[in-house]
Amino acid sequence: MTTLTRRGFLKATGGAAAVGAFGIGFPHIALGNNKNVVVIGGGAGGAVAAKQVKMADSSINVTLIEANDHHYTCFMSNEVIGGGRDIETIRHGYDGLAGHGINVVHAKATDVDTDGRTVTTDDGSTHAYDRLIVSPGVDLKFDAIEGYDETAAEVMPHAWKAGPQTALLREQLEDMDDGGTFIICPPGNPFRCPPGPYERICQVAHYFKENKPKSKILVLDAKDKFSKMGLFTQGWERRYDGMIEWVSGTDTAGGIASIDTSTMSVTTEFGDTHNGAVINVIPPQHAGQIAHTAGLTDDSGWCPVHLGTFESKLVPGVHVIGDASIATGLPKSGYAANSEAKVCAAAVVAMLADAEPGTPSYVNTCYSLIAPDYGISVAAVYRLNADASKIDKVAGGLTPSDASDEMLQREVQYAYSWYNNIVADMFA
Repeated sequence: MTTLTRRGFLKATGGAAAVGAFGIGFPHIALGNNKNVVVIGGGAGGAVAAKQVKMADSSINVTLIEANDHHYTCFMSNEVIGGGRDIETIRHGYDGLAGHGINVVHAKATDVDTDGRTVTTDDGSTHAYDRLIVSPGVDLKFDAIEGYDETAAEVMPHAWKAGPQTALLREQLEDMDDGGTFIICPPGNPFRCPPGPYERICQVAHYFKENKPKSKILVLDAKDKFSKMGLFTQGWERRYDGMIEWVSGTDTAGGIASIDTSTMSVTTEFGDTHNGAVINVIPPQHAGQIAHTAGLTDDSGWCPVHLGTFESKLVPGVHVIGDASIATGLPKSGYAANSEAKVCAAAVVAMLADAEPGTPSYVNTCYSLIAPDYGISVAAVYRLNADASKIDKVAGGLTPSDASDEMLQREVQYAYSWYNNIVADMFA
């Protein structure tokens, strides 16, 4: 394995979201007759997949089914919670995709007839497909924590789907008295965006430091380690010393077991009860509901796929990308979903032309903001291993632990550039 320098990574990817250099290429293939591709889900995976299929072959009829008129990106939503960004800056519409000739249907996919190859939506319409790409994101397993349900989430927000929950958690932090405790409860693996809870801790800590310096943060984790742990804990010591208490999975016996909104308390699996002024409960997750309805999930609650094409191992003709898929070797991140979408789109175009999909490569990078002038990141390039059972990391890089202040400030600017590029890749 080789170390990937930032200069090399940005040069290879063009400074933008994962491109053909790390996919399998997008040659224009003119099909003899029109084919139909339906994409369910307009997030980091689905929006890109729809766009890439249409760009690769304009003769393919592409329909994107997305329930919401606008998409709030989960990436950069922690900055909204910390007060450094307005929520409108993470809100994006679908006009750009329609401009590419994609039929954007704002409705909820409620059923998939995998024999008849149709998708039904809650407005009663039916959409035929030759190939279906499902990018449903995650649903929260509310029943995994006693007392936690959608009603309780209005008191103890999860804020793990960006939008109203993001705004709610921000409002609660603003209303909290100085000297109160913010409790955050990260789930066990796997879950969407492994560094996300720990970046959120940083953003909240920065807000407290500037506005409510007597306040504390208690982290009741289900895990003993987490993504970029060394860099995060170093950042906490440098910028928020004494403000953050992290309790490991060993010391919680695997996280929280129950919550009580009437007393604003959570109880760990060990039986320890903690009270907080604001409590952020992030429950365990599984693939979005439509994946279960379509028979795409296994006993794990996630979707097994062939890693070279992301075609379901359970349902032929249907591909699953993004957080919902079991992409062994890749994290459940927005950038990984982008890379998966491009690999999948290229494979779908090839398969519709009765051509053999190429051998893919993949890419991921993840930025986290410790403070407005302090960023960290991890970047990696992957390829499919010989027996196609796993996606192997072949090169990568991590912010050095001895990075200078100037380098950490540059990481923040790289993060903002990354955000602008991936959003353009999704919606422009």
